[in-house]
Amino acid sequence: MLYRLDAPAPAVARAFATNSRDDPWSGGHVAPGGFAPVITAGREQVAGARPQTRQPRRMVPRLWGVPPPPSVHDAPTYGIASVRNLESPFWIGNLRNSEFRCLVPATSFMEWGRVSPTDGKRRQCWFACTDQPVFAMAGVWKDSEVPSFALVTCPANAELRAQGRETMPVILPGDAASHDLWLRGGWDRASALVQPYSSSLMRMVER
Repeated sequence: MLYRLDAPAPAVARAFATNSRDDPWSGGHVAPGGFAPVITAGREQVAGARPQTRQPRRMVPRLWGVPPPPSVHDAPTYGIASVRNLESPFWIGNLRNSEFRCLVPATSFMEWGRVSPTDGKRRQCWFACTDQPVFAMAGVWKDSEVPSFALVTCPANAELRAQGRETMPVILPGDAASHDLWLRGGWDRASALVQPYSSSLMRMVER
């Protein structure tokens, strides 16, 4: 999977009620292993007691792809780009702590489609939201040597299943309350946001 964020940092900041003074993002393509802006509502380094006051949203650059646990036998050398098992011990502690959840702004994302019967090649299928020019994907980050993030996934909707996909990134509703729930809410409530986005609110462009 790849995604695009075709909006500069100031526009992203306005969309998600934060500031962009420290983010140089000018818009473009994002691939695993690259840096991209994410929105958090916690501390840059999570250590010690949680602040008693409400922390402001912040837009910060993070690496897409979380280093795998070193204890795993034959662990991959590349970062883990997506969360498929929400109950995994590697992820559950961070998901339950809202300070480690983040919004990942995007304007579209790409999945490979089915093999074309005419030339035997797969096409790039780019998906966007018809109701949100800039949307937020649900993310979670790790406090590693290089702060990094992964996208939370869920079962694919009908639009993506038609292209042979089994999963898709979690796209959050566009309202401020849903964004705030993912960034600040308890996991018992925030986990309800992990569901497929409506196919009727998406469009696909094949390339």
